[in-house]
Order: sequence, then structure tokens, then C-alpha cells
Amino acid sequence: MDLTITDVRLTPILVADPPLLNTQGVHQPYTPRLIVEVTTADGVTGVGETYGDTKYLELARPLAARLTGRQIGDLNGLFVLAGAVTVDDSRVSGQVDVGGLRGVQTADKLRLSVVSAFEVACLDALGKTLGLPVHTLLGGKVRDTVEYSAYLFYKWAGHPEGVACEKDDWGAAVDPAGVVEQARRFKERYGFTSFKLKGGVFPPDEEIAAVRALAEAFPGHPLRLDPNGSWSVATSLRVAEELGDVLEYLEDPALGTVAMAEVAARTDVPLATNMCVTTFAEIAEAFAKGAVQVVLSDHHYWGGLRNTQQLAAVCRTFGVGVSMHSNTHLGISLAAMTHVAATVPDLHHACDSHYPWQSEDVLTERLTFDDGKVTVSDAPGLGVELDHDRLRFLHERWLNDSGALRDRDDAAAMRLTDPAWTTPSVPRW
Repeated sequence: MDLTITDVRLTPILVADPPLLNTQGVHQPYTPRLIVEVTTADGVTGVGETYGDTKYLELARPLAARLTGRQIGDLNGLFVLAGAVTVDDSRVSGQVDVGGLRGVQTADKLRLSVVSAFEVACLDALGKTLGLPVHTLLGGKVRDTVEYSAYLFYKWAGHPEGVACEKDDWGAAVDPAGVVEQARRFKERYGFTSFKLKGGVFPPDEEIAAVRALAEAFPGHPLRLDPNGSWSVATSLRVAEELGDVLEYLEDPALGTVAMAEVAARTDVPLATNMCVTTFAEIAEAFAKGAVQVVLSDHHYWGGLRNTQQLAAVCRTFGVGVSMHSNTHLGISLAAMTHVAATVPDLHHACDSHYPWQSEDVLTERLTFDDGKVTVSDAPGLGVELDHDRLRFLHERWLNDSGALRDRDDAAAMRLTDPAWTTPSVPRW
């Protein structure tokens, strides 16, 4: 067999996204994603997926050009190649990564998010070549299914009138009753048994009421609340006290390790994060200060599936829980998440997934949830197949866009309804 990479294809696309609200604003009608295809001399193609904003494309293109002639098994070399690609620091340093809502973006974080797609594509191709599933390449699965949590959002019934968009049937959710109805639909359609609410949208008392309504409607179901660092320490502590009897954990109530540590020291409610710990360099301070009790990994943030396993091992060493964060993603990313999650021994919390919100995909067959779980595929590679016609259609949408949607901007989308809207300062409450 010849494992030499002979071709790398990058396809930026725009996929439909409902009007989901967060502390930054509202999702745009379409969101950018990047699909990576890596083909070997034997004609085997592996696929990967990551963010498709312009800054990611600018790094992915020169990295893709350097891969031809290399071996698909040279995964460590991906980081070396990415490190050699120049990144315009002025475009990322000090900026908030709106798409991921994970705090300040840096050139190194950008590189990791791009490398993740190439690593997954190489693992997929290697697995197909060897006839082995990705989880076997990662050391083998310890579970046959991976549990996911329903990802609830405050939501408008539709995007602003006059905006080109795909319609959805979820309806509005702007109060406790709407949130409960949304959760009921998630449970009926997918069988989810835990719920996470994206907060930071309305004043804390309204979000406390929504979580209380969920607890009443779904007794015994694990609940989570994530305001994306929009609260002060005092507000975080008040919410923790009010909801301490029903929350599985409170995710990033305050912004940054110092504030999170202060909250953690004064409440028994576990704190989770995908904002103050998103790289290995950020672990030491957060763990030493006891700022977080659960790290929500995201293989895009951390640079791939093997780094995710390393993170899980570090968390296990320090007695910190681990689960998985999710941003707007398609089936390739869900398959990759499921494979790596299947290999993590101490995965005691259901993983996040936006996938049910995405009505469009690039796969010939969508992944499915059964009782809130995804079955781990034992087929070679990721166990998914790319739908080239669908990929072409979504790429045409990207090509035909004027450029307004090629970079996710939740604040700009909100200004279509509220022209005076600006990204709120933190803490917002």
C-alpha cells in the first residue's frame, strides 16, 4: 500500500443555521464550514471538517499545499508544518472568537483549529486503507455508544423578514415555556435525557426561571446552564445558589480563570469550561487555582483527536472531569467526536452537540441519535461517506455569497433587527 498524500482539496461551504441567540447576538442564516479531503496514491480519500471563516482558510491553504508527498500517518508532522505557516497576528490576537465563544483568539489557537481537520482527514484515510475504524487507531473503544446532551437555545421563530434563509420547524423559544417545549421536542425526536441551555441572553432571573421550569418538566434529568462568561462573580454565585439543587454543572458563568476560581471557591456547584481552558498552556493556572471541575474538550480547539486524548489523561491525573464542547458542526465532526469520545475512559458527562440544529449536511447519510446516544461505528475510518453533489451545492452557496456570511458575526446578525446593537461588555450582569 502507498500512504503518500497525492491530493488535498479544501471546500469552504455555507450551511443553514437557525436564529439561535447567545450573549454576542444571534446566529446568521448561514454559517461557514471548511471540508478537507486528503487523497493517497492508492486513491483512498479521508475527510475532515473545521471552521470556514476567512482566517481559517488563509492558514489551511498553505498548509494543504505542504502536505502533498507526505505520509498520511505523519500526524505529528502536521503541527510542524502548521507552525511554519505565517499567521497575521493582527487579525486574531486580542479578538474574541465569536464563533466558538471561547475567549480571546490567538495565532496558536487558530493553527490548532486548522490542524484538527487535517488530522481527522488523515486518520479517516489511514483507517480506510488499513480496514480499521478511527477508534482502533486511537487505541480502541471503551464504549459502544456515546451519550449526547440536548443543546437548548433561546431562539426566534425565524430570521428577520427579508433575509434569505432556510426555514425550520422549531418555533420560538424566548421564555421558560418556550424552552421547555423545545426540550420536549428534543426528547421526543432524539431521546436526549440531559439538557444544556445557552444562557447570557436574558437577565439571570429569567434564565433561572427557565432552568427551574426544565427541572419541573423533566425531573431527574441532568441540567446545565452556559452564559458564556457574561456574569459577574456575584451574579454567578447567586445563580449557583438558586440552582444548586438541579444543576449538573454551571458552564463559564464568569469570564477568565481568576473570576472562575473565585466562584469555584465559594460554591459547591461544579464549574465547567470551554473558554478559560482551551489549550494545554492554560491548564496549569486553572487547575492550580481550582477554577474548573469539568473541562469541555473540543477537538477543533485542541488540535485533533489525539490531543483530546492527551487532555483527558491530564484531567484524569488531576481529578478534573472531562466531556466535550460543540459548536455549529456537521456530521464529519460529530463522527470524529464520537470516535474519540469512545476511547476516553472517564467520560461521566454527556457530550454537547449542535448537530440536531443543522438541517443540512455533506454526508450521504446523517448520523442518528438513539435514546440520546450515537452508536460508535466499526466501519473503516470514520464510517461516513461524503455526498459530493451536496458538497458542491453548499460550496456554490459560498461562492455566490457577497462575503457578508463568510465570517461569522453574531453581532452583525443582531443589528438587522436592532441597529443599535453592540457586543455587550463583560460582565453583562
